[in-house]
Amino acid sequence: MTRLFLVRHGPTHAKSMVGWSDLPADLSDRAALDRLSSALPDEALVVSSDLSRAADTASAIARGRRRLDHLPDLREIHFGAWELRTWKDIDAEDPERIRAYWENPGDVRPPGGESWNEVCARVDRAIDGLIASHQGRDLIVVGHFGQILTQIQRAERLTAEEAFSHRIDNLSLTEIHCAPNGWQTKRINHLP
Repeated sequence: MTRLFLVRHGPTHAKSMVGWSDLPADLSDRAALDRLSSALPDEALVVSSDLSRAADTASAIARGRRRLDHLPDLREIHFGAWELRTWKDIDAEDPERIRAYWENPGDVRPPGGESWNEVCARVDRAIDGLIASHQGRDLIVVGHFGQILTQIQRAERLTAEEAFSHRIDNLSLTEIHCAPNGWQTKRINHLP
């Protein structure tokens, strides 16, 4: 069995859609980082998205744990032309598409971006590769809101709409156990 400890990066304080833009995380809350690190297994391997907000958060909580190479496939949703724009601005230009993207996720994609189904396929492939390469090991995967939701959707066998109903706070922990006979969610959005 592999235990996944999915951690969302520290806050960026952006008030727009942040996907593949490389904004830094605010890691000034040392007490929260200490609590998070203490809640994670000591022998776990640590891996993150290659975006600095995830990579820097991983470094802040690693505390002597072995780090794996960053994986670009663990990135957030690619918002394309919507990147770093607000819902209000996009809604004024393309109301049908933005509503369809968030309210009925699946094959709808932002201009130049990726659909929810494409995000799921990309992240699932990365997680499957990690599990196969490190069988039976605990994995701390530091990443993003959308990336974590893909695995909740997968483990809970949810629709995309049901997965999107979950809240995933910055510096939160979601734990999923992956066994040959199925996946089981242990906790979602836990704030140690």
